[in-house]
Amino acid sequence: MLLLQPLWTFLLGHSSLLQSPVFPVLFSLSAYLSCCAPFLLLDLLSSRWALVRRYKLQSQSSVSWALAWSCLALTLHNHVVFLFPVTVMHWYLRPLHLPQEAPPLGRVLAQVLVCLLLFDFQSFVWHLLHHRVPWLYRSFHKVHHTFSSTSSLTTEHSGAWETLSLGFLAAVTPVVLGCHPLTELFFFLLNIWLSVEDHCGYDLPCSTHRLVPLGLYGEARHHDLHHLKSNCNYAPYFTHWDLLAGTLRTQKDGAADGGQMEQFGDLWTCGSF
Repeated sequence: MLLLQPLWTFLLGHSSLLQSPVFPVLFSLSAYLSCCAPFLLLDLLSSRWALVRRYKLQSQSSVSWALAWSCLALTLHNHVVFLFPVTVMHWYLRPLHLPQEAPPLGRVLAQVLVCLLLFDFQSFVWHLLHHRVPWLYRSFHKVHHTFSSTSSLTTEHSGAWETLSLGFLAAVTPVVLGCHPLTELFFFLLNIWLSVEDHCGYDLPCSTHRLVPLGLYGEARHHDLHHLKSNCNYAPYFTHWDLLAGTLRTQKDGAADGGQMEQFGDLWTCGSF
């Protein structure tokens, strides 16, 4: 408790903001754009430096201003038009309670891990259903698969139903586990970062999957192959659910199947960064 108490005391000093109906949207959007920023810088540099381009999963793809603005506009639209009314309703029906004491660090770490594992399972089921049921894919998930090559800003390139339903799963997970509000913030921040890293389009020396042994974590290589083939690697983070379901594929599997690295569609040809 002592380790996190100064941070929590600081946040309590801004309790009016934390308890405001606009905070969840501001937090989500600012965290998302902050997580995208370093990868957007890499996109800018990769068109000029071979040293950066060597880490791109699809080296021939490039990010255009047109696509960047298109993805950003859709993200802003979803946050303002759909997420904000939901947060206002939640603020009205279930006011946020802020305890005075911070949670112990060990409990925070354990609960964040459990939240990630639970959300990973929920997202796997959601994702599998939205690929295996044709009308779900056509009606809701197809928007996210507009691009066969990933970049950070394509993370939240999705329709209203996908934004709201996956947002609901992420929000309800720490509530079910009875997490402290500070634990919720840590989980949301980590979840946003890992989602962006999934879509960043780079396999970097510092990538998260290199920190997790035995191939238990898939990350960008894992998800980039999903966008290429669309019939594998449905779990967002860990690999065990795809392994159990027989839907796990690796880059070697993709090469053996004759998979080709596809370029983006027409939006990518409007001029790169």
